[in-house]
Amino acid sequence: MNPRKMQQMMEQMGIDVTEIDAEEVVITTADGRELVFSDADVTQMDARGQETYQILGEPEEREATAAVESGGEAADAGEPEIPDDDVEIVVQRTGASPEEARAALKGADGDLATAIDTLE
Repeated sequence: MNPRKMQQMMEQMGIDVTEIDAEEVVITTADGRELVFSDADVTQMDARGQETYQILGEPEEREATAAVESGGEAADAGEPEIPDDDVEIVVQRTGASPEEARAALKGADGDLATAIDTLE
């Protein structure tokens, strides 16, 4: 169907459509995973007060980073979140343990080069 015609039909039915310039969309699931959409196309539809969002893109799946290991409490807002992939890179480059690599990354505010430098 012609997009212009589709837009006219939606307006006649009282549906407002807005494109959202989103850089990243994160969906956290109940089982502790995150679906991360980078450069996703996001559309907001408002149909008589009911808002619906449509996300188009390919998600990257990862473990949720908002919970800390002890007790599942939320991490401090000022503390950087360290992705497991970054820890693995530091371990491979330096031969350090994962715990040492994570600590070095935290001390370097998540900067890979600084963390590797610290451990070498």
